[in-house]
Amino acid sequence: MKLYYITLLLLFCTISIYAQGDIEVTGTVKDIHNKPIPGVTVVVKDRPGLGTMTTETGHYKIKTGMYSTLIFSFLGFEKQEIQIAGKTVISILLKESEANVLTDVVVTGTGLQKKVTVTGAITTVNVKDLRTPTGNITNALAGNVAGVIAMQGSGEPGNNRSEFWIRGISTFGANTAALVLVDGFERAFNEINVEDIESFSILKDASATAIYGSKGANGVVLITTKKGHAGKININGKTEYGYLTRTRTPEFVDGPTYAGLVNEAKTTRNQEPLYTDIELMLFKNGLDPDLYPNVNWQDVMLRDGANTYRASLNLDGGGSTVRYYVSGSFIEEEGMYKSDKSLKDYNTNANMSRSNYRANVDMDITKTTLLKLGVSGFLEKQNFPGLTSGIWNSLVGQSPVSTPVMYSNGLVPSFGTGDRTNPWVLATQTGYREFWKNKNEINVTLEQKLDFLTKGLQTIVRFAYDTNNDNNINRMKWPEQYNVERRRDRDGNLIMKRVSPERLMYQESNAWGERINVLETDLIYNTVINERHNIGALIKYNQREQRETSNVGGDIIKGIARRNMGVSGRLMYGYRDRYLAEFNFGYTGSENFKIGHQFGFFPAVSVGWNISEESFLKKKTKWLDLFKVRYSYGEVGNDNFGANRFPYLSEIKERAGYNFGESISPNIYTGLYFSQVASDQLTWEVAKKHNLGFDVNVLGNLFSFRLDAFKDTREKIFKRRDHLPAMVGVPSKPWANVGKMESRGFDGQLNFNKRFNEVEFTLRGNVTYAKNKVLEFDEEANNLPYRMTQGYRFGQARGLIDLGLFQSYEEIRNSPKQTFGEYMPGDVKYKDVNGDGIINNDDVVPIGASRVPSLIYGFGFSVLWKGFDINIHLQGAGSSSYFINGASVYPFVDSGWGNVLTEVGDPKNRWISKEISGNPATENPNAKYPRLSYGGNANNYRESTYWLRDGAYLRLKNVELGYTLPSRLMSSIHVNKARVYVMGYNLAVWDSLKIWDPELGSGNGMNYPISKTITLGLTVNF
Repeated sequence: MKLYYITLLLLFCTISIYAQGDIEVTGTVKDIHNKPIPGVTVVVKDRPGLGTMTTETGHYKIKTGMYSTLIFSFLGFEKQEIQIAGKTVISILLKESEANVLTDVVVTGTGLQKKVTVTGAITTVNVKDLRTPTGNITNALAGNVAGVIAMQGSGEPGNNRSEFWIRGISTFGANTAALVLVDGFERAFNEINVEDIESFSILKDASATAIYGSKGANGVVLITTKKGHAGKININGKTEYGYLTRTRTPEFVDGPTYAGLVNEAKTTRNQEPLYTDIELMLFKNGLDPDLYPNVNWQDVMLRDGANTYRASLNLDGGGSTVRYYVSGSFIEEEGMYKSDKSLKDYNTNANMSRSNYRANVDMDITKTTLLKLGVSGFLEKQNFPGLTSGIWNSLVGQSPVSTPVMYSNGLVPSFGTGDRTNPWVLATQTGYREFWKNKNEINVTLEQKLDFLTKGLQTIVRFAYDTNNDNNINRMKWPEQYNVERRRDRDGNLIMKRVSPERLMYQESNAWGERINVLETDLIYNTVINERHNIGALIKYNQREQRETSNVGGDIIKGIARRNMGVSGRLMYGYRDRYLAEFNFGYTGSENFKIGHQFGFFPAVSVGWNISEESFLKKKTKWLDLFKVRYSYGEVGNDNFGANRFPYLSEIKERAGYNFGESISPNIYTGLYFSQVASDQLTWEVAKKHNLGFDVNVLGNLFSFRLDAFKDTREKIFKRRDHLPAMVGVPSKPWANVGKMESRGFDGQLNFNKRFNEVEFTLRGNVTYAKNKVLEFDEEANNLPYRMTQGYRFGQARGLIDLGLFQSYEEIRNSPKQTFGEYMPGDVKYKDVNGDGIINNDDVVPIGASRVPSLIYGFGFSVLWKGFDINIHLQGAGSSSYFINGASVYPFVDSGWGNVLTEVGDPKNRWISKEISGNPATENPNAKYPRLSYGGNANNYRESTYWLRDGAYLRLKNVELGYTLPSRLMSSIHVNKARVYVMGYNLAVWDSLKIWDPELGSGNGMNYPISKTITLGLTVNF
């Protein structure tokens, strides 16, 4: 009988379960205005992978158990949970989220924090604004992120990353780079896949960075990667194809023009012309290309454009206990060099390809225990020509008449060796080099709530293990190369002179590797007392070991692991989110100071006042959502000496060269000497940081504005003593704390967001200005203060002040004597700054600014309407200057080596004597280029205001047009969302330089140019 009842019970449960699985629920989802909402996620609670999305008309259909619970969620709306309870039709209204500036959160060094309670200087970056077709996200920082100064110095695949500094360069010591943390661990920034980034923050002041001890002295970049969410599997795919060309490449004159300018340079200096009229005709008509070539080297070795490919796929999902995010991506960038089609076995073009992977898994082991696992890494390959280091020097320096591409007899021409080799040979006939990089990163985080001890107490333990490996194989060769005399023998044959012998292909290789271990432990406490008093506290312990694992050789120091450890903490108090105060500290250890002095204590304090929360203001100004004033002050230490280690220890080496007074047949003895004298009094470089900030949001967050003003004073900067007198008897340059530098500036951002019926409009802008000044510097005393480094910005341009070009010999006779070489009318005239009647190095003064811009700004807008979207962003830089110089700028400075810019070839731009032109108007004292000379002119080619150029520019950084395909069309092929777009990147630049891209910061244009790209893309969500 008992068995009978049990059987009936099991049968009933089976029928119930079967019935639950058969029920089909349908319905619609609308907003409070009764308009359908497409794309709403509908999932079954605690049933991972089971879910659907609403159609364009807001309808959905899902099968599940009759007693399940449905969860409705959509961005910008409040989540709803509805129990089915046997119903087959469930229609709901979703209410728009009431999230505002008072509930927004921001990622800080101590975790998530309500934006309204933040007292430090933190910039939160919208990842969607970081649009770049390259593999380096650093190229998207300039003009998008307030507080960041950035510039891109090359467009070469694999080496096209941007240098960047948080609030500019604030020290002339070895370390100016920001600390980059990915998921809490120190990792490379430019290698991460942008599709994996969930949030992005820049920590700028001492109160925000103190928690990181000495590593946070130059600011911190916080990147948090995406995590999985409970619900149905969400799959996102993205693919892009781009075609890239050069933004701007130097343009040079052709062969006949070049030869004519050579003759002008000779005759204008009272020398015999180099080429006869017949030879000029040979250049013009191309009758003898062996002896009188006319080669456009850019056309010979550069492609019109190149391709780039990107693809990524990620999926996330999970249930109530386990969530996951998995992604993979691939990018390939081709270079601009042409290839020799006869080479079938290998590629000589520049190329970079990289594959990234990432897996993040969150597991709720218990209701109070969360385990997070992260695995990520990449494999990268770069390919270059065998002698790539000299390609752009050769391309810019090789004149159109120096050599042909190949001699008619099949021999390979060359002007010289090294970077004076034939550019075509360098790019295609010198073999190839391969660089392989692979990185594996593993991190484990355990979060344990300790509410059983006291409510609000939590501990977090993090561990990371990273391995990095770089390998390269160089397979290089070069052909036998010749040059010819400018005549033929009596039989009409070329008279050849061998420049270099042939070198058959040979191989070189190198390898480097490292492993990194990190351990961190946090103890966190947060509580609210009487709904008024917010109290938070954190104590953190961290240790890090970085050890080289290959290519250590016999260097004992390289075999010693770099180790850091420290303790840091934070104490926060807030009253009704109105009055805020924080105290942060870092107690950090360093290997670079002697025993007993390794640790330094660096505190920081910050306060904030939410004035808009005051009752007297809140009632009268309902349009004011937020008005907060912030101030912080703190000290941060720095112990970074770059590649140098253990400066407090002396180094003793052996060398020959001692003689003990043996005047006849002296014997030289080997002895010991101090190669490095100990600097055992070294202590921490200290940054004292002030920050005053304002946050304003008005009209329901229609406008938001943020502005920070800062002052950073670096004291005790590390520097080698370069000016110790010989009588001290110190054979090396010991380290000392002998520098001081100050940096001041401001950064801010402005946003406007408005919906006009079906049109969503966003306007944004940001600006960063940072100017530094050297206050103390180890240098020789000088009675001319302007000759000192002290008192001027770091990297300050220095040169003579030009007064135009001399107009006559009478003007020369009546002017102070210039001591740099012979000069004539049409040569550069300089100012006698110190009034001693002589122009020499004592008249060199600070002029202009520095290569790194002090000002970076950006602005743009976005519009969204009925599936169409457009995004436009412009970015600019200012307060930057540098000298143009070298063989590409100074015509014929190295005689026959060096191209001539087309703007020099234009007679309007250079001084031409009336004897040559027949017109006195060509003797223009304000000409852009002075009287020509052949073989260089020491007077003219001095760094001066004459050659100083403004590095300011405005760039059309990004234009993107997209269209999201209708949901009803996509749902028929089981696609939730699909978007196609076209993006233009670096489309135009406006500047005063005009010769090459001003952002390169190059004085001679011998850099791989920055690329502009047109990209077609598709994103799909399943």
